Amino acid sequence: MSPGPAQTLIATPASARKRTAALFSVAAAACITLLKLLTGLLTGSLGMLSEAAHSAIDLIASAITLFSVRAADRPADDEHNYGHGKIESLAAFLETGLMLASSLWIVFEATHRILFHNGLRLPLSPWPFLVLLLSIAVDFARSRSLRKIAADTHSEALAADAVHFGTDVWSSIAVLLGLAATAAGERLHRPALELADPIAALVVAGIILSVSWRLARHTVDTLLDATPAQHGQTAAATRRKLIHDLEAIDGVLDVARLRTRRSGSGYFADLTLAMPRNLTFQRSEQITLAATEAVQRVLPEADVVVHSVPTATLAESVHDRVRAVAARANLSIHDVSIQHYDNALHLELHLEVDETLPLRAAHDIVTRLEASIRAEIPGIASILTHIESEPATIERPEALERDRLLERTLRDTAAGFPEILDIHDIQITRAQAARHHERLQVNCHCTLPDELPMATVHQVITALENAFKLEAPEVARLLIHPEPATDNRR
Repeated sequence: MSPGPAQTLIATPASARKRTAALFSVAAAACITLLKLLTGLLTGSLGMLSEAAHSAIDLIASAITLFSVRAADRPADDEHNYGHGKIESLAAFLETGLMLASSLWIVFEATHRILFHNGLRLPLSPWPFLVLLLSIAVDFARSRSLRKIAADTHSEALAADAVHFGTDVWSSIAVLLGLAATAAGERLHRPALELADPIAALVVAGIILSVSWRLARHTVDTLLDATPAQHGQTAAATRRKLIHDLEAIDGVLDVARLRTRRSGSGYFADLTLAMPRNLTFQRSEQITLAATEAVQRVLPEADVVVHSVPTATLAESVHDRVRAVAARANLSIHDVSIQHYDNALHLELHLEVDETLPLRAAHDIVTRLEASIRAEIPGIASILTHIESEPATIERPEALERDRLLERTLRDTAAGFPEILDIHDIQITRAQAARHHERLQVNCHCTLPDELPMATVHQVITALENAFKLEAPEVARLLIHPEPATDNRR
């Protein structure tokens, strides 16, 4: 089965840089490991063999890193909705285990040589020194390169590699000093200096353990979804900054919940924000976008999910609170009027219900709404609710045809008045006046000469209204808006 769009690996410049850096790291680690191993076997130096073991671990770690950065860049799919970024953390965790095992072997071997004086005499050769100097130069160069790329791409695996190779520089220097001390002991006939090589191996083991501990803490935190730290701050300081920036957004009353985690080079944030309950949907969306940008300034390119909680505020008016209660029940109200007399509040409102709703059901809705309003605003003494039916049907073809006949009648009637130059913007509206009866109203714009006096304008409009009602007695009202010929769209 061919991969779907969500399974296709998209090669971005950042992912290409990560893979190139990881591949170079594997090649360099392989060469250095081979040189150290051959030199250690030829000289019998435990410090050199420990360095070879350290570099072998780095080789395995680099190979794991190469695999992890390739796999971690795969987009989210149906089985991994949050992507594959955790693979980098898992790779770093495996590297930690390998480093711990190698350091234990080095400690055991070095302790054995110191206690039993086995393998302390080493043949003098310039090759260990040359290999270590080459190793120091290579490790220093690739550590700096990996650290820069890891910072640019937010790659946890490459950052772990950079730390490894940075410690390689110091461990190689320790072994170099141990070999130099051993060589000096041979020449100066100082047997005590022969212990310098296994002591240097112990120093290397200590460095490996120290790096392993720091890497393990960071990796386990990521795998357990600990709050990520940014810009050299602690996780707690990063969280405080996020909350401060979110609460500074106009419209955010409180940050009820903030959860952040890291997955590979990406971040995820889950926010619950308290917002005023009388906000419009558009304003709520603007606040959501502002909150997303605030998080992404601290956690670059974070995937942010914002959940809003409607919250009452002290700045709400009584009208706002009444509308909020109705909105909470998904009811539409208008013409909200509140009066204050007899030391109490008296509320009057209009409630829109479906025109097909039975009276009993509509009355139940009103009862529940009024009870909710009284619970929300205890100071209200009385509530008068006007129930209005909201048309729920689509206009029928016969109604459209009747509208066209009315419009034609209006134009024909206006043609009998020479002062009227044009009739336009004709609108016909219907309102439910009584059961099975409609109340028709016609609105229109009428174009008249610019110089026509207003007295004559009024006479013409009144005559048109009377003439039209004689032709269409079913129309309850005709509203005419007069306009001059030079600006008939005002």
